[in-house]
Amino acid sequence: MSVAAAAVLALSACSGSGGRKAEQAAGPAKGPRLKIAMVTHSGQGDTFWDVVQKGARAAAAKDNVELLYSADPDGGKQAQLVQSAIDKKVDGIIVTLAKPDAMRDVLARAKAASIPVVSINSGADASARLGALVHFGQDEKVAGEAAGTQLARIGSKKALCVIHEQGNVGLEDRCAGARKTFGGDLQNLFVQGTNMPQVKSSLTAKLQADKGIDGILTLGAPFANTAVDVVRETGGKAKIATFDMNKELVASIKGGAIAFAVDQQPYLQGYQAVDGLWLMRTNGNSLGGGRPVLTGPAIVSGDNAASIEAFANRGTR
Repeated sequence: MSVAAAAVLALSACSGSGGRKAEQAAGPAKGPRLKIAMVTHSGQGDTFWDVVQKGARAAAAKDNVELLYSADPDGGKQAQLVQSAIDKKVDGIIVTLAKPDAMRDVLARAKAASIPVVSINSGADASARLGALVHFGQDEKVAGEAAGTQLARIGSKKALCVIHEQGNVGLEDRCAGARKTFGGDLQNLFVQGTNMPQVKSSLTAKLQADKGIDGILTLGAPFANTAVDVVRETGGKAKIATFDMNKELVASIKGGAIAFAVDQQPYLQGYQAVDGLWLMRTNGNSLGGGRPVLTGPAIVSGDNAASIEAFANRGTR
């Protein structure tokens, strides 16, 4: 078993039912209360990050950590939020690297201030180069390859890969990976993810203009549900797949409206990031052995959706 896999399993065990009971009995960890900032590139209303935060807050409650969460999809503004965390003299910073070039200077300032940084979700390739101690997330290219393989298996020949945030390196890697293994014609479609009516109109226009499209791969759960509406309203036959999960999506997979989802387990990303920084500050531990700690990808389809439905309904998958 790889170091990364072992780390995932070890930390996952902390969030299992037995771990929760032990934590409830023991209460918060003893020792100094730490202050950790999490700064992501989330857009307003993106429910994916609610799951990340639930994981982070669960670890923070266990570890006696004050968690400061902030977000902005604009790279420059996200960097300003990181600077604000530095100014507050936090004990650690968790950051996403969707636009890594925008974060270079501010992460150098965090290092100069001796504030440890870990990255989550996006920017695995840039993480170590920008000074992060470890990255928690899935390999987006590998996840994309898994999605492309699945898309081919369900019979799609001509598909769209819907990118909801231009310039996000992780989303672009997903589409590139899917294109590598798909074997058919996979076109990128850029939409404005913070404006769902615009997403819907763009998808509608594309399907009306090209009746040969028989597959849609979205890169976030809310966009998949919108794609379902578009296909139904246009009378199309495109099969829909997506990245990421929410409770509505699980129901759509069970009902057959969505073929599959690629799950990167965002709860684990938040949980491991907080717990990893706490372990480093309180016990000198490090995770990953210089490599990312992988939380995905996992394929959720009609075959296994029911097994995680209860977790999705409570907002942790």
